Amino acid sequence: MADNIEKVIVPNGVEESFAARWGSVVCDYKLNGVVVDLQDLLVAVSEHRATAVEGEVGPLSTRMRNRNSRLDQLGTVLAELTKGQSSFNSDAKGDTKCDPFTPATIKVLDEFSAELGINKNSEDYRMKKNVDAFAEKVKNAIDTLNNASQNDMTRMQGLVDRRDEAYSTATNLMKSVSETRDNVIRNY
Repeated sequence: MADNIEKVIVPNGVEESFAARWGSVVCDYKLNGVVVDLQDLLVAVSEHRATAVEGEVGPLSTRMRNRNSRLDQLGTVLAELTKGQSSFNSDAKGDTKCDPFTPATIKVLDEFSAELGINKNSEDYRMKKNVDAFAEKVKNAIDTLNNASQNDMTRMQGLVDRRDEAYSTATNLMKSVSETRDNVIRNY
């Protein structure tokens, strides 16, 4: 926690009179140089916790958006590869060649080929076995990204739960502090 918390020393005699009157002891703290009681300190800690959780949500959201964009791109590549696979005869062997892709599609495939471990050679896209292998690698990449996406969704849900809990705790503490102060004023 970035805030500076220190205990305030209470003068002798004050604790005993407070305890006799209210049934508890005085225990004030300084939070960034300002004297606060324990309840206010707990509220500040809860608010700090909620803020810290909020700080984790932003980068995680960005990472998830980037991954989803990547999944969209790979989905497009897989659709092109599947369309290309259908260009081959159903009984075609792995060495069978044809021209299933347009130059624009080959350009897109080339962009992903190095990343997925495929040689950048348009001739590779003419052989059935290479197109099948490329499609399999794209499917594996999609599966890997989907698994990571599920992990991030679980983490995001945990962060949201922690944030909600922290705000709920802070709200309940503030309500308790307000009620306690109202009762003290009423009974004084």
